[in-house]
Amino acid sequence: MSSSALIAQAADLSERIVALRRAIHAEPELGLHTPRTRDKIRAALAHLPLEWREGPSTTGLVATLKGGAGPGRAVLLRGDMDALPMPEETGLDFASTIPGVMHACGHDAHVAMLAGAAEILAPQADSLEGEVRFMFQPGEEGYHGARFMLEDGLLGGEGFDRPLPDAAFALHVMPNAPHGLIGGRTGPLLAAADQIEITVTGRGGHASMPHDTLDPVPVACEIVMAIQAMVARKFNVFDPVVVTVSRIEGGTAHNIIADQARMVGTMRTLSATNRARLREDLPVLAAGIAGAHGLTAEVRFVEGFPVTVCDEAAVAFGEQVARSMFGEAAFLRLRDPIMGAEDFAYVLEKVPGAMFFLGVSHQGADWQHCCGIHSTKMMVDETVLPQGAAYLAGLARTFLDSGFG
Repeated sequence: MSSSALIAQAADLSERIVALRRAIHAEPELGLHTPRTRDKIRAALAHLPLEWREGPSTTGLVATLKGGAGPGRAVLLRGDMDALPMPEETGLDFASTIPGVMHACGHDAHVAMLAGAAEILAPQADSLEGEVRFMFQPGEEGYHGARFMLEDGLLGGEGFDRPLPDAAFALHVMPNAPHGLIGGRTGPLLAAADQIEITVTGRGGHASMPHDTLDPVPVACEIVMAIQAMVARKFNVFDPVVVTVSRIEGGTAHNIIADQARMVGTMRTLSATNRARLREDLPVLAAGIAGAHGLTAEVRFVEGFPVTVCDEAAVAFGEQVARSMFGEAAFLRLRDPIMGAEDFAYVLEKVPGAMFFLGVSHQGADWQHCCGIHSTKMMVDETVLPQGAAYLAGLARTFLDSGFG
């Protein structure tokens, strides 16, 4: 099917794509279990000839469209389903009806575009060789949903009843990007992100007599500054490391020196080497500074997502598809990685593929100053969503026809 036909089909589906996005947006869900969202997806696609799979660990779904033209390649398209624990302040008619929960990362749009791609491709099933797997995944916002779906065998793999797909693609909306622009890059696209918790323990007492205490607060402050010096002085600037201490807690009143001070934050890296090195160096640094003052420091890590690494051939393929469908100016090669994290990384560790970004700022808007993802005021120009659905369908159709080319 030609690019123009895919785009025309997507345009015809625009009302349904937008309606599904709005229904999901109004009832956001958190974590690995998103039953209302799952049910909306199943209902929206119930008329299509899809084979559905679910696993025990999540409410994630994989819907498979089998081609009627014989065996061939398998391609995976992914859209994430979960929302964020934050209020919504958009003023939209379809704003969240769940207090303190909002689709502020565009996952509602991702699901709608993926469902749109399924609608576009299903009528072509008889002419397809191979199969398309549509991965609707909960638990992206820190819950490792993709990893659980892999472990449940929903994507296939060794020990399961079908092999992993031959390629995998995901599309993520970006409010701070020009309307309709598709972007991507080879190699690290997004960082690994781990949480850190540092507890400094001393001996509390009266604020007027610090000499009789072991005050953990100034030691905690010293550790924060030492972390920044360590990052700047021990790590190569061309293999970036970002460590942010985002919260410090200690004490209960203005005239009490606390027994403990606790710090939490994140560490973000673009290589497995630096990720492992930070896990070795941070406890040594914190314990050394605390020990110099007669206190102790304990560092705990909460493992996050690995680095999102995009395959070179997959990115070149995605660029070619974008330009052939939407024109030469439709695709931008991103110069630098983004230090955010994404659990599609788990899929890309096992399957060659790529994640791309789609600009969803309003046409003519000052996109550099739009409210970004994870903002209480984050907005999506819904007129871009059919383009995203058509692009996902184009990636799948072209890969089944010719592979990475």
